[in-house]
Amino acid sequence: MNEDARFEDGVDKPLALMARDAEDLQVISALAQDAVFPASEMRWTPTDRRFAILLNRFRWEDAAKAHGRRDFERVQSVLLIEDVMGVRSQGVPKGDADTILSLLALEFRPGVDGTGEVVMTLAGDGVISCAVEALEIVLRDVTRPYIAPSRKVPRHPD
Repeated sequence: MNEDARFEDGVDKPLALMARDAEDLQVISALAQDAVFPASEMRWTPTDRRFAILLNRFRWEDAAKAHGRRDFERVQSVLLIEDVMGVRSQGVPKGDADTILSLLALEFRPGVDGTGEVVMTLAGDGVISCAVEALEIVLRDVTRPYIAPSRKVPRHPD
C-alpha cells in the first residue's frame, strides 16, 4: 500500500485490504458490515470489468479501543470488485439514486473453473450479485475517520 498524503501525520492510517479467497472476504465482510451508501455511489464498468461502491462504514476494527463509548468513528471506504463478468440485483430499488442502502454481508460462492459469484446482502432483503472470473476484492479507506453527527452505532444481538 502506498502512503496517502491525507494521512501524513501517522495518525489513523487508512485501512487497505485485499481478498483473494473466501476466508479473506470474511474479514472484509466483517469490516464493511452495516456500511451505508446511496444507490448513486455504485458503479459497474463493464469495459473495465469492475464494480465499485463508495461506502460510509463504521470502523469496527477500532471498537475495542472505544472502551464502551457509543461514538466510535466512521470512514468512507471504496469496495472494489475486479474481474466482474456481470451484475444483477434483487430487491434493490431502481431509479432512485438517493435511496440509502445498508450492506449486511459479503459472501463468495465458488463456481466452476475458478469462477464464482460475490453476493452482497443488503438490509431489507436486497441482494447484489457479481459474477466474477476470479475473486479479487479490495476495501480501502479514502477519508480520515470522523464521528457521525448522529453518534448512532448499529446494534447487534450478543
